Amino acid sequence: QVQLVESGGGSVQTGGSLTLSCAASEYTNRNQYMAWFRQAPGKAREGVASIGTGANEGATYYTDSVKGRFSISQDASKKTLYLQMNSLKPEDTAMYYCAAPGRATYCVGGKVTMMTQCYDYWGQGTQVTVSS
Repeated sequence: QVQLVESGGGSVQTGGSLTLSCAASEYTNRNQYMAWFRQAPGKAREGVASIGTGANEGATYYTDSVKGRFSISQDASKKTLYLQMNSLKPEDTAMYYCAAPGRATYCVGGKVTMMTQCYDYWGQGTQVTVSS
């Protein structure tokens, strides 16, 4: 069982920045992907960004709405996943979740990593609120 704990959320004005962190009890190095998702009230959970591990280290994917503004990174030695968010917009307001795969779960890179089915473990979420 992998525990994930997100932090770093908060309230900012449009154009502001936040950095989210996700501390994991275990960090995969099995060529799998770690990811950030978000969920706004009344909407489905959506993938925001993913990053590869092991042989896929360095491979990243971003949903279109955050490209050029958000940056995902990781420090496997610290078992921590990050999401740097710049130029925030009101439509970025949501609960943000860190996601990790189980040992038997593998999804190829790219857009597929934005599917919730690629992940077995979820954090409790951290709220991001962007005001205009």
